[in-house]
Amino acid sequence: MKSDSHSYRKYLLKTYPKLKTCLFGAFLVFLVGCASVIAIDYWVSWQAKDRIIYDIDDVPKVEVAVVLGTSKYLGRTLNDYYKYRIESAIELFEHKKVNQFLLSGDNAHRSYNEPWTMKRDLLRAGVPEERINLDYAGFRTLDSIVRAKKIFDTDNFLIITQKFHCERALLIASSYDIHAQCLAVSGPTHHSGSTIRLREVFARTKAFLDLYIMGTTPKFLGPKEPIQPNPKQEPLPIPNPIADPTANPIAHPAETDI
Repeated sequence: MKSDSHSYRKYLLKTYPKLKTCLFGAFLVFLVGCASVIAIDYWVSWQAKDRIIYDIDDVPKVEVAVVLGTSKYLGRTLNDYYKYRIESAIELFEHKKVNQFLLSGDNAHRSYNEPWTMKRDLLRAGVPEERINLDYAGFRTLDSIVRAKKIFDTDNFLIITQKFHCERALLIASSYDIHAQCLAVSGPTHHSGSTIRLREVFARTKAFLDLYIMGTTPKFLGPKEPIQPNPKQEPLPIPNPIADPTANPIAHPAETDI
């Protein structure tokens, strides 16, 4: 028994330096990983700071605004992230800042359709249907931004979402040579959103790896569906009976009252 105990102690003494080295190496990897995640998070914020707009009055007139989708309800509660994106989109249209919308989101199944839900709310607010374009394959932010250029043929647009999301969306836009700005709309006011913010930190790391390491592309591409510029409707000219002998002259009431 003593011999077994002595052998075990001898084995521990022999393997301890290797185990110590492995643990130290794992600790260093952990520290480097944490530092990298934090550095990427700050870098993503820094690279977008000059392209984020906080006031609707400061938004320049643009042809297309991309509204990034999210669920309208969380359980039975209206999702504030959704609410403020849609309200801002409506306000931009009313102020004639945006001519057309590209509503991009997930359409995972028949009962969950982010683009159509957004479209329905814009229609109720008086936005004409011909000004609304739908992207049903905006499964992730990367898909929404890249498809706006590659499928809908627009590379100069306004993004509508919350500030933390703006920063990641603009990183993706830059990597694809898309000239985009982002309107940072309000978020929830009844809680701090710390869980969302923590999740965003890791989402930014994933986006960095997708863009610069793994070369991830959208899940679906397909044929182009260019968003056509929506020309202003010009009033039809009144025919001139002198210049156009086939036109019917506009009769005066006195001449037709027989």
